[in-house]
Amino acid sequence: MTPTPASTASPRRNLTLVAMIFAVAMMFIDQTIVSLAIPSLSGELTLSTTGAQWIVNGYLLSLAAFFVLGGKLADTLGHRRMLYVGVTGFAVCSALCGATPTGSGGEAWIIFFRVAQGAFAALLFPAALAIVTTAFPREQRGRALALFFGITGALTAVGPLAGGYLTEWTWRAIFWINVPVAIVALILTMRAKPEERKVAAPIDRRGAFLSAAAFGLIVLGLQQSATWGWADVRTIAALVVGVAVLAGFVLYELRAATPLVDLRIFAQRAFAGDSAVLLLMSAVFVPFFFFASVYAQAALGESATKAGTFLLVFFIGFASAAQLGGRLVDTRGARASVVIGCIVAAVGFLLWADKVPGMDFGSQWHALLIAGAGLGMVLGPASTDALNRGPSDAYGEITGITQTARNVGASLGLAILGTLLISRNRVHIEESFGKLGVSKSQADEVASSLTEGGKPPGDLSSGGAKAKAFMDAVQTSFAQSVETVFYGMAAVMVLALLVTLVGVPAGKAPEAPIEE
Repeated sequence: MTPTPASTASPRRNLTLVAMIFAVAMMFIDQTIVSLAIPSLSGELTLSTTGAQWIVNGYLLSLAAFFVLGGKLADTLGHRRMLYVGVTGFAVCSALCGATPTGSGGEAWIIFFRVAQGAFAALLFPAALAIVTTAFPREQRGRALALFFGITGALTAVGPLAGGYLTEWTWRAIFWINVPVAIVALILTMRAKPEERKVAAPIDRRGAFLSAAAFGLIVLGLQQSATWGWADVRTIAALVVGVAVLAGFVLYELRAATPLVDLRIFAQRAFAGDSAVLLLMSAVFVPFFFFASVYAQAALGESATKAGTFLLVFFIGFASAAQLGGRLVDTRGARASVVIGCIVAAVGFLLWADKVPGMDFGSQWHALLIAGAGLGMVLGPASTDALNRGPSDAYGEITGITQTARNVGASLGLAILGTLLISRNRVHIEESFGKLGVSKSQADEVASSLTEGGKPPGDLSSGGAKAKAFMDAVQTSFAQSVETVFYGMAAVMVLALLVTLVGVPAGKAPEAPIEE
């Protein structure tokens, strides 16, 4: 019997979904796997402190700067074509990062190709998400994107776990592992043959330059605030100029004949609400990896590999609840899932904050599970709702907008919560070390070393009663500081709840939200 198009559609859609998950897996794993390998990498390449920092920040900065352009290119040149370009470019840059020479040019080499990785990732992700969105009808899209975000989100937690094992062999393996993943993604995409959609239109080059400059400067200022300080002229200049360029970008786009971004979509209260929710949840979601990992190592004394296992508990809750959120989007719209998710996440972070000072993982895992479940019910549904409210020929553009919001939110969360952690840790260590007869300047040095590296400096854990007393003081102080951060995360999720109640209407998105 010859299969009908209806009978073959579902397997093809599912293969497309699997292919796109493989395609973006590299960039999600890379968000966390590289940070873990920095000590090994720095030792072999003899990196400067600034160079080590920019191996991580350069990738994230490039990603934030080019997401809007990447989304537009996907819509105008073709989703499938830009996916091939993004996957291939990302894999080549990964291989070249792994082939970094050990001579004097090694630092510039790896930073350059990390920045290039970020640019190709900005081309890759909007195309991949647009392909998934196009492949599934609206009534099945929520569940499909729940799987997409649930699995790819869990892959972010795999980064520290996989990185721990790979760096035991060589730090270069954390980059080389992307090559076979890319090959699988390309083969699966060729087999799935997703529909190629594109709308021929000129690229707004001036708008592309302004958007890249604006978001690049804003993210740069937020990233560097912990290093330069909030009052430093470089931080202030980056943020002020970035916001000014962003204002110029908005004014220019509103008057452009063929704008890079059709800003009329923000006239929809629901789309603006979805974008704001994604920004706020990302201010919690991405910083979670850093703070939870550092807490596991600095306060609980776990290894980096075990800290990765610690994160997996969070993602059991995240991935499981994401599926429920996807079903709610398909049947009732995004509001119900996002409201429940914000409440559950806030409760989870409150419970976790309460247990953090006890430094007993056995009493914390249920709070981790709850917090993860809450965020799992927010990310996919808010993203799906935003896509459903845009025209079908602009899925890449919409993804560029929402991903830019997520990247800015993540940078904002890391900057503000990181500053809170550093200030509270300094206070707690000064108090606890003062009782042990240590000067304020020495205590501040310990606090700075701890928050930068995630482990106690010197030989505090070398043994002896005095060393143990200092070690206990460091761990207790850091746990108390992280407690404040997790209370802050709960507050952010309450704010996201209020935005949802005001900005995201009940019911499913209408079929044709934008009039041409």
